[in-house]
Amino acid sequence: MTVDQISPQQSAFSRKGAEGKDPRAPVEPGRAMADESAVPIRVPLRYRNRHVEFFYRLVTERPMGAFGALICIILLLTGLFASVIAPEGYNAIAPLDRLKPPSAEHWLGTDHLGRDVFARIVHGAQLSVIVAFAATTLSIVISVVIGLVSGYLGGRTDMTTQRLVDGWMCFPDLIILIVAVSVIGPGTWQVILILGLLFGISGSRIVRGAVLSTKENIYVHAAKSMGASTLWILWRHILPNVMPPIIVLFTTRLAAVILAESGLSFLGLGIPPPAPSWGGMLSLDGRSYMFVAPWLAIMPGVALAIAVFGINMFGDALRDLLDPRMRGGTGRYMARVNRKPMP
Repeated sequence: MTVDQISPQQSAFSRKGAEGKDPRAPVEPGRAMADESAVPIRVPLRYRNRHVEFFYRLVTERPMGAFGALICIILLLTGLFASVIAPEGYNAIAPLDRLKPPSAEHWLGTDHLGRDVFARIVHGAQLSVIVAFAATTLSIVISVVIGLVSGYLGGRTDMTTQRLVDGWMCFPDLIILIVAVSVIGPGTWQVILILGLLFGISGSRIVRGAVLSTKENIYVHAAKSMGASTLWILWRHILPNVMPPIIVLFTTRLAAVILAESGLSFLGLGIPPPAPSWGGMLSLDGRSYMFVAPWLAIMPGVALAIAVFGINMFGDALRDLLDPRMRGGTGRYMARVNRKPMP
């Protein structure tokens, strides 16, 4: 009998080992075969908790994104517990301690009025967190409303809306901010309203692009054929499937809002003193005493740079991890999952 004449049953029987085990027998998921030479079968990450999977991927695949997330957490906690970290407040004047360099008593030195720079930076973080989250939330609401309506309805509604958005985006952001603040006046809530409106209209383009690709899916057409209303389709089918780009847009807008607010305060059009805005500290104290007390310009600048760097790194990592084009199939996501399984 030649090799070609051996039936598959005979070949499988001849391949049985000394222990009488059939190599074709199924192996339970997550358990290796008895033979030491066999490759163990690992449970894919998709069977684990999705939050654990996300943080595992964030740390292993995007370590800079995890570092940025740590900076964001520290910034948020500093803003929430600013009164506990610096209980003396940001406007406690001590004329005898004016322009003192960093020391054990004053970690980051003092300004020309004897105010502790560390306390002002900590309370400035609280102010930045309030302005950033409030203005970014307002901008995301505006972007979602404009993007959903424009992208889903299409036709003349989409064309008219997008031409208005194009006209808005033709003007530089700084010019719009200066004109709007000059008309409305400086203040915390004025800055939040202006920044939310500015970034909300320009960010609607991203939401609209996601809606245009989502509304062509089969489940949307099925909901239409079943008589579902437009509001129901937008709320139950479109919005949940465009959340990844919205989340990424939210994180990237946080850094942009902090920079814009600092720029306005640096020009004297943002939050007025004695509020400890980082941009105001750079403008008033930093420029006036740059050569006498350089820490007045260095410390707020370093705090602003670290905050923006951390938010941008975390936002970039979210974009890479939540992008649907990098998940499933033979893309980078499955390749990395197969190459570096979770222990």
